[in-house]
Amino acid sequence: QVQLVESGGGLVQAGGSLRLSCAASGRTFSSYVMGWFRQAPGKEREVVAAISWSAISTYYADSVKGRFTISRDNAKNTVYLQMNSLKPEDSAVYYCAADSDGVFNIRVVVHQSGYDYWGQGTQVTVSS
Repeated sequence: QVQLVESGGGLVQAGGSLRLSCAASGRTFSSYVMGWFRQAPGKEREVVAAISWSAISTYYADSVKGRFTISRDNAKNTVYLQMNSLKPEDSAVYYCAADSDGVFNIRVVVHQSGYDYWGQGTQVTVSS
């Protein structure tokens, strides 16, 4: 079983940056596909980015391409989301998720149902 804990959220000005971290417990973390999702008030949870265990394969939502970078350090059991050039529409609760089957399939990682484990979320607020 895996437990995920997000950190690094906060309040930033538009154009600023934040780096989110997701610390995972579990000996099989390094083989998991990891993803970041976000949910704003009144909206459904949506995928932001995903990364394979090797970090060779990544996915980014169109809305964040060129601004956000997902990465992982398997030795530290941690996945990161570097968020640059933040916009007010990026404001949301950001969730870390893990898929234990270890297979990176674009048609799976973009959906909430493709993940087995979830963190509690961290709030990101971008002011104008």
